[in-house]
Amino acid sequence: MPRTSAKTKDRHDPIQLLTPQGEAVTDARLPFDPSGADLPALYRDMVLARRLDTEAIALQRQGELGLWPSLFGQEAAQIGAARALRPADMVFPTYREHGVAWCRGLDPASLLGLFRGTTLGGWDPRDVNFNLYTLVIGAQTLHAVGYAMGIVRDTGRITGTDRGRDTGSDFADPAVEHPVDPADPTDPTDPAVLAFLGDGALSEGETNEAFIWATTQSLPVVFFCQNNQWAISAPYSVQSTVPVAQRAAGFGLPGIRVDGNDVLACLAATRSALHTARTGGGPTLIEAFTYRRNAHTTADDASRYRETAEEKEWAAKDPISRVRDHLVNTGAADPAYFAGIEAEAQTFAEGLRSRCRALPEPDPALPFEHTYAEMTPELRRQLAEHRAYLTSLREMSDLSGERA
Repeated sequence: MPRTSAKTKDRHDPIQLLTPQGEAVTDARLPFDPSGADLPALYRDMVLARRLDTEAIALQRQGELGLWPSLFGQEAAQIGAARALRPADMVFPTYREHGVAWCRGLDPASLLGLFRGTTLGGWDPRDVNFNLYTLVIGAQTLHAVGYAMGIVRDTGRITGTDRGRDTGSDFADPAVEHPVDPADPTDPTDPAVLAFLGDGALSEGETNEAFIWATTQSLPVVFFCQNNQWAISAPYSVQSTVPVAQRAAGFGLPGIRVDGNDVLACLAATRSALHTARTGGGPTLIEAFTYRRNAHTTADDASRYRETAEEKEWAAKDPISRVRDHLVNTGAADPAYFAGIEAEAQTFAEGLRSRCRALPEPDPALPFEHTYAEMTPELRRQLAEHRAYLTSLREMSDLSGERA
């Protein structure tokens, strides 16, 4: 049976449902039945997401990718949040949500194409309800709010504003008000929006505008902030003196703070907030308190601004290890299961490497052809010059080869 900590919970302590030692616990701030979560499946998702990340970094080091933003350490936050989604929900990611993309069924090779430079996007967002990666910090929050407005306008859905919703907030926990039973057939299936952001995005104007508009319009959107504590080399402490979730009160929306290395807490909080959104309760800000264990991107050197002791501390809170410990200790998985996952990850990695190297080179005319619905005369002239320039490069290369 899960134990309940006798220690009084500080309201700012992240909610935790699975300890770093792999023990299931309860927290009155976020009622959740762990029997409703498929932990072996969540473990598989996290292992494969990490393997995708590992292989992408190796490919970048071999010159196959121009850049890669690692998710190492944030697997629980991404898998937990993503597995709370329903197919009709729409996701607006940043550029690091490789685990979310995996859960939405996106071909991982599409992600690699973006960082290999063979595509400017790589996928149709409508295929899996997963928008293109957004490299401009915080911009995707406004895109998410716009999409949520579209849902309300298209469906005529009643929102909290229509009901005279009290948008005041006191760092509230929405889960207490809206406990969720995923097996309940009366639970609505109306679509909602899940927007991902990092702690650095909180300092961007777009994010603050998105919070204000989503709250005043009571839109069906959940903002999921992975507070990995470092906006490149700037620690969160130079951006704010209070937790991310506490800042929600200033915008009039509920804020909830969970252990971002705890896949169960992330799953439960997101599932509850999405329920609130799709039932007219308006937006919620979730803070998944976690840690980016690799550098910001492969172009960064984290050893120049982070302490080794800090990195070791968070390594001991590894999100995958705690799920594995729980599965072992409870007998929910045996050695054969873990061996099977490891074999699957190895096959997955081998296929990913070969598919990355086989990605087709793009036609250089594509940016010109798709800037506008119809190419302008000026763009047509520029395209002709560009083609002539590329032809001259090939001729020079051929000539050099002949001389050699």
